[in-house]
Amino acid sequence: MDRISYGGWKNCYRLANRAIELVVTGDVGPRVIRLATKGGTNLFKEFKEQMGKTGGDEWRIYGGHRLWHAPEAKPRSYQPDNEPVDVRETKNGLVLTQQVESTTGILKQIAIAIDPTQPHVRVTHRLTNRNLWAVSFAPWALSVMAPGGVAIMPQAAYLSHEECLLPARPVVLWPYTNMSDKRWTWGERFIQLRQDRTAKHPQKVGIALVDGWAAYVLKGQAFIKRFTHAAGAAYPDFGCSFETFTNSEMLEVETLGPLTTLEPGCTVEHVEDWFVFDGVKVGKSDASIEQAMVPILKKSSKIMG
Repeated sequence: MDRISYGGWKNCYRLANRAIELVVTGDVGPRVIRLATKGGTNLFKEFKEQMGKTGGDEWRIYGGHRLWHAPEAKPRSYQPDNEPVDVRETKNGLVLTQQVESTTGILKQIAIAIDPTQPHVRVTHRLTNRNLWAVSFAPWALSVMAPGGVAIMPQAAYLSHEECLLPARPVVLWPYTNMSDKRWTWGERFIQLRQDRTAKHPQKVGIALVDGWAAYVLKGQAFIKRFTHAAGAAYPDFGCSFETFTNSEMLEVETLGPLTTLEPGCTVEHVEDWFVFDGVKVGKSDASIEQAMVPILKKSSKIMG
């Protein structure tokens, strides 16, 4: 771990092993602003005009990875994270703690642990209720990806009509979702969403991602995000444990925890496991994605133990 300046912020922290590196901000956040193979191109989007800024009441996206609580609403979701965070060093990483949000009474914390040798980071998101009353929400982890890549979401296992009479694969659409948009590929095994810098309209979809993983592939680098989908639990947005959003600047890879009613002083956790693999090539067909994803998913499972 090194304390560095990055993007105009004087107080940032770089965590690295032989395979990957990430940078977190101490002057704003909690936020991970960079993730890459060691010395490689940042997989996360950086909004150049906002880099290095601090303070003020305006919410800034900045880029990188952030923690929210769902469902989305203004102004509740858009509380600024423009102030310094408490940074505490741990054995293999850092714990970033934000001051309690004055308008929501929620304390946000992100704990980061990097594997000593493997391209793996465990990211634990915590929301604590500092109000005097119970609140209901779901933890929501959003990664803002750099432009030009493709998000890949697996569909649940195919079963015939004779095997299963009840619905099993909820897909949730937003008012601006256009299923005929050229950025979408609706395959039998995978759903794909491509980021397009020339696109004029945003796109978003949510799913109950029972397989517990999604990917973003950019210039041969594959970002794998793994999490637990709790079967039978109630999720926000008509049952979404995963959502993806894109516009002309970026694409977001988002996971959500179950809806929970949090009593005063209590904390809810949501864990993601990140992996970055290099030399990954995918085409548009389900077969090409299967060929590229299966080996690295097996490797990530092995790393997680």
